[in-house]
Amino acid sequence: MAEALGIGWHVFHWAAGERSNGSAHEEPDDAPEGFREQPRYAPTVERMYANDRIEVTWEPAFCIHVAECMRGLPAVFDNQRRPWIVVDNGSPDEIGEVIERCPTGALHFHRQDGGPQEPVPEETTVQERPNGPLFVRGKIRIFGQDRKLLREDMRVALCRCGASQNKPFCDGSHRRVGFRTTRGPT
Repeated sequence: MAEALGIGWHVFHWAAGERSNGSAHEEPDDAPEGFREQPRYAPTVERMYANDRIEVTWEPAFCIHVAECMRGLPAVFDNQRRPWIVVDNGSPDEIGEVIERCPTGALHFHRQDGGPQEPVPEETTVQERPNGPLFVRGKIRIFGQDRKLLREDMRVALCRCGASQNKPFCDGSHRRVGFRTTRGPT
């Protein structure tokens, strides 16, 4: 079936209740309580920030406040400022490099200046986060139980706590419900 959908794309079919355990470095727990109820986090919201060199898009429904962007380039990404993304405060190379660190796919860029676009990973990887989601990188297509395409991306965070209101995607609920992972026998 994967060949029929596109050579090299990994296909994930979401079924409720699936989960696994694992490890990696911790993610911050500083996401504000109740932030998902804000209208700006509606699934259809997409914001664009651009100049003549680079266009940055942010999809709040997929952002779980891992904060790689703010740690990587605080002059461009500052959630205390409006607009929170100012593309004129960094070079397209710097902005692209930091956006590629976003594990959820909430941030993307398109170079307007002829510079390199985000490279498509040659292989798909899944990284278990301690007490959190699965970070998936690669050529990814995710289909719902009804076989409709939910998302096609190169970076996603998948829920494994079962509490997300945006399943199969993580919405940060693992923090609220106190989801914990344990290591099994090695």
